[in-house]
Amino acid sequence: MDREKAVEQAISQIERQFGRGSIMKMSDRAVMDVPAIPTGSLSLDIALGIGGVPRGRVVEIFGPESSGKTTLALHIAAEAQKQGGMVAFIDAEHALDISYARNLGVDVESLLVSQPDTGEQALDIAEILVRSGAIDALVIDSVAALVPRAEIEGEMGDQHVGLQARLM
Repeated sequence: MDREKAVEQAISQIERQFGRGSIMKMSDRAVMDVPAIPTGSLSLDIALGIGGVPRGRVVEIFGPESSGKTTLALHIAAEAQKQGGMVAFIDAEHALDISYARNLGVDVESLLVSQPDTGEQALDIAEILVRSGAIDALVIDSVAALVPRAEIEGEMGDQHVGLQARLM
C-alpha cells in the first residue's frame, strides 16, 4: 500500500468516526477573512497577520509578571470600544486600576467590570456574557487568579491538587 492510499484511508476513517470536515487538506479550504480587534500596536497587528486579535475567539496573552499582559488587554479593550463594541473585564486579581485604564483610552464608564470571589463565579459570569452575544471583547485578568471555591473555603492542610486545572 502506498502512502497516498494510506492517507486517504486514514482520512476516510477519521471522517466516518468524527464527521465530515473533521480533517481536511489546507488546499481544500477557502481562505477565511477573520475579523480582528486591533491591539493598539501597529507592529503587533502586522505580526499577528490579521490586523489584531481575532474577534470571537479565545486568545491567551501570557508572560512573566509585569510584562505588560494587562496593558495589552486594556489596549485591545480600548480599540474594541473605539469600534463601537461592548467590553467586559473580569478582574479576578482585584487589581484593575481605573485611572490607568482611562489613560490607555478605555471608556471606563461603559466598561463592564466584575470582581468575582471564586474561579467558578468568574467563569460563570464569563459564560453568561459570551452567551449573551452582546460582548465584543472579554478580558479575564488573570487565569492564575481564578482560585477554585474549594481552595478558598478549605482548610490550610487540605489537598487541593489539580483543582484549578479541573476548573479550566
